[in-house]
Amino acid sequence: MNMKFPKVRKSAELFGAICGGLLISLPGISQAVAQESTPKINPCPKIFYEEPHNNQVVVPQGCPPNALTQRQAAQGVLPVPATPSQDQTKLGVGGETPEPGVRLPRPASGEQTQQPIPEGGSTNEPSQTPIATIALANGKVTIRFVNDTAANITYQVIGDTAPRSLEGKSDVILQGLNAPVTVTFQRPDGGQLIVTPQPSSEPGSLEVKFNEATNAAQGRNALRIERNGSVFLN
Repeated sequence: MNMKFPKVRKSAELFGAICGGLLISLPGISQAVAQESTPKINPCPKIFYEEPHNNQVVVPQGCPPNALTQRQAAQGVLPVPATPSQDQTKLGVGGETPEPGVRLPRPASGEQTQQPIPEGGSTNEPSQTPIATIALANGKVTIRFVNDTAANITYQVIGDTAPRSLEGKSDVILQGLNAPVTVTFQRPDGGQLIVTPQPSSEPGSLEVKFNEATNAAQGRNALRIERNGSVFLN
């Protein structure tokens, strides 16, 4: 009868070891489940692209640029916005995967960003229609800016000049610019601008008038002239 006790003791030890292993593994399982259930924080919330934040807040590096980020990058104040990471692309603006046909914010002039493929699988989209066309003179263009507002305007020829100031009710002439050329402009007080390009009678000349805009939808902050003389506004 005494020989039964070692067998009972071994069974008890084996059962205790199994229970101990389960208790040790339970915290690790709970931690893994908690990590999987924790939602990812979207680094590019939708509010960055809504007014007034669209024109007042610089988005984090790697997010699609909003209007303010585009302007400051074009002026050299910020580095050119980087391509969004894979996680940011999955989350999308506002934390949701972009639906077919939904566009991300327009990049700064001269840059391109991949657009979601429209429903049906086609990526062909109509190109932007030029607002005016001029005949270039040996690939060069002369631009006359006319500030009809009472406010100062800051403008810059990208890759050619530093930011310059144009006082209210004044004008300036930029000569011998090589096409393609991109010019950015903004009001330091945050006001919006209506921009009206008008070809001049002289070859390769363009007159651009600035007036005050009553709402953000009318505002423009960049002008580009292509090698073929096409003029675009953004």
